[in-house]
Amino acid sequence: MRLRMDLKSQINLEKVPRHIAIIMDGNGRWAKQHGKPRVFGHRNGVKAVRETTEAAAELGIQHLTLYAFSTENWNRPKLEVNALMTLLVETIQAEVNTLNKNDIRLTAIGDIAKLPERSYRALQDGMEKTRNNKRMNLILALNYSAKWEILNAARELAAKVEAGQLKPADIDEKKFINALSTKGIPDPELLIRTSGENRISNFLLWQIAYAELYFTPTLWPDFQKEHLYQAIIDYQHRERRFGKISEQLV
Repeated sequence: MRLRMDLKSQINLEKVPRHIAIIMDGNGRWAKQHGKPRVFGHRNGVKAVRETTEAAAELGIQHLTLYAFSTENWNRPKLEVNALMTLLVETIQAEVNTLNKNDIRLTAIGDIAKLPERSYRALQDGMEKTRNNKRMNLILALNYSAKWEILNAARELAAKVEAGQLKPADIDEKKFINALSTKGIPDPELLIRTSGENRISNFLLWQIAYAELYFTPTLWPDFQKEHLYQAIIDYQHRERRFGKISEQLV
């Protein structure tokens, strides 16, 4: 507890990121270390989701995006995929009251219409029941792939051109951003990946163009508030130049 408070006290609350995105990795390896099946790791990962969401809201983070299920994850063993979809339903149903109590809104990005019907209905129900909450936006990336998102945006704009609603020369960065799943959400300033893997894994490729990347060896089920505090402290010690030189920032 003392370590948590000491780390938290080092955070400048005036300069916390508006948006943090997290690649939650390491559930399977954590389960293997404990001699359990992979599903055991996923279930314990829910505790880390709860703690991280609570910590982010306490710090005043406005948006927290969690990479929960990628389009590539369908290639995993059927038993694991089914367990993940069941866990999604159970978790949303169990956490809705807590989200409302803490004024946290649940939203989602990705091709969610292709989720199993029970999972899709639970997600829609959770989003509907929390839609008026304003303290923080908890965004689940489900059946999500950055390549899918970018291609989907390109198709949407191409359809408008074909329909005569848009000229190719008028397609600019703003129009492209408005065709993405994250329309209306600021880009993440900080991207965290757990488990020691140093890659992006097809996550928010457009949106993280200028994000600070933070990789930790901590496996996701072991990720606690102090790990989030450490990532934010590290972020606040970095110089964000956006193509400029240091002298221009003074």
